[in-house]
Order: sequence, then C-alpha cells, then structure tokens
Amino acid sequence: MYVPPRRATPGPVSAENGYARPPPLPRPSDVVRGTITGVTAPRTTSPELTHGCVRCGAPVAIDVGLCETCNPLGLRDVSATQVHGIAFIGVVLAIIALALIGRVAISGVGPFTSQVAGVVTDGDALAVTLTITNQGKSAGQTTCRLTDPLDRSGGGAGFVLSPQIEPGKTETFTKRVTGLGSKVRDLAVECTAP
Repeated sequence: MYVPPRRATPGPVSAENGYARPPPLPRPSDVVRGTITGVTAPRTTSPELTHGCVRCGAPVAIDVGLCETCNPLGLRDVSATQVHGIAFIGVVLAIIALALIGRVAISGVGPFTSQVAGVVTDGDALAVTLTITNQGKSAGQTTCRLTDPLDRSGGGAGFVLSPQIEPGKTETFTKRVTGLGSKVRDLAVECTAP
C-alpha cells in the first residue's frame, strides 16, 4: 500500500490518517491581557533647557545665572527687578549724556536780532528779505517766525530757516514764504536761539 508523504504542519498528528489536527483554541483563562511591551518606542524625556553661565559660559539650568564653579556658595542670583532697574538707570544716563553733548554742541549760538528788509509778491506766496545778526560766540542757524502784526488771531505764520551765520556777523537773505498768502504788507519777525 502506498502512503503519501506527510506535510510538515504544526500540531499533533492524528494516528488515524497521518494528517495534523488544528491546534486547540486557547481557554479564556489562558488569554493574556495588557500592554504589549517591546514593540512601542521607549518614552524619552525632553532635554533640560540650559544657557551659558554669565561668567564662564558653562551650561547651567535656565533659571540659574552662575555655575557651581563661579558660585560655590550657592548665593542667590539678582532678581528681574534689579536687572530691569539697572537697564532703566543705563537708559536715563544715556539720555542725560546726549542732552549734555547736545547742549555743549549748540552753546554760544545766538541770540539773534532780526528785521524784515523787504516783502514782494512771488506768485501765490511772498518773497521776504530778512537781515539777521548772530550776537553769540559760535556760528549757527536760527528759525524765524514771520507773522502779520495786525492779525490778532495768530492764525497765519510763516517759518524760515536762516543760513549759517558766523558769530558777530550779519546776513541778509531772501526766502519764499507760503503761509502768509500773496498780499504785500508789513510783517513782524522773531528769530530764536536754539
């Protein structure tokens, strides 16, 4: 009698026909429930935030200013209020320094005496000739305000920037003024020192 070769299949082999029986189903008590480990990636912790030590640059925690080497006694760092106070004082000192430098730069300029030497029509404006004297110790410019002395409302005014005037010298110049209309009339002038 011819017997066919057996297939390699798992499970117990039946004595009757030589074929494998399917494996038995697991019993409810044999079922394992829970999390499968080893398949998921391990949890990682985020790296601690650091910055450089204020003195030496070594990495330190974000809420610490100095490393152990630079602060062996563990003294407290300066507070945010102290840091902002120092910055505020620095800004105030810079403003004061700029004011002093500006004051020194313009000291000795003026006072200026001025008068209107002539007024003529120039299209829809006026061409005003001014004579200005610098009575100060330094050369400088001035801004002159031209007004109509009969206009008590103070509405119409024209402004003129003078050329550079050396100390003790008098300059006469003509400028076009648009803020006073084109009607020729007497004008008052006032030039201020910086």
